[in-house]
Amino acid sequence: MTEYKEEQEMEIEALESILADDFKEIHSSESGLNTSNRCFQITVTPQDDDLEESSSIPPVQLGLVFSHTENYPDEAPLLDVKSIRGIHVGDLTILKEKLEQEATENLGMAMMYTLASSAKDWLSEHYGQDDGDDYAEEEAAKEDEVIVPHGEPVTLETFVAWRERYEAELALERAKLMPESALTAPKEKKLTGRQWFESGKARGTVVTADQESEDEDDEDIDFEDEDFEDDEEDMLEHYLAEKSDARA
Repeated sequence: MTEYKEEQEMEIEALESILADDFKEIHSSESGLNTSNRCFQITVTPQDDDLEESSSIPPVQLGLVFSHTENYPDEAPLLDVKSIRGIHVGDLTILKEKLEQEATENLGMAMMYTLASSAKDWLSEHYGQDDGDDYAEEEAAKEDEVIVPHGEPVTLETFVAWRERYEAELALERAKLMPESALTAPKEKKLTGRQWFESGKARGTVVTADQESEDEDDEDIDFEDEDFEDDEEDMLEHYLAEKSDARA
């Protein structure tokens, strides 16, 4: 093992001990770095004393990704930053340039903890408690956003007007479904018992059962009991008078 490799391994052990769960090794394919060497990620959050005392999830989190180059620390490590939660893309670009500049200034010494601390300070300055609260409120507002329908408020007057229009449209639709003959044909006037006798339909003719059945099919006259009750005496007198005239 070369001197560089030894120093790199010592730094990794120190970071694991100091950062604990905030430090992990990741696969090179998910690092975003152009290398096949071992890659690591440090999770960085803004400095917030209230947040450290609670178990809530911080609204802003940064992933500081790095990989040791062959001659690190005499040459700068490969670096990248990514938003785990709540960091704008433009800010990531600014922070990455800042960290790369600091890496150049710290050549010759193990620097990853120093860079992680610098990233933490930068997040605290740009995404402090107030900014974090604003971001959390924005996210909560998106989740709780309710689409309120816009339109005319319903009152008694508007409901009555709507109901009248609806009933009129319904009647029109029903009329369209009815046959034209049903709309144009006049209703047949019902005959009273007396009118039926005077019309001559009651004059005696002998018909067979078949003829009677055919006549019933051809002509359907609706008799009402009230007509016969009201005109019973008049029908009888009229019938007897006609019989007397026929005999004469």
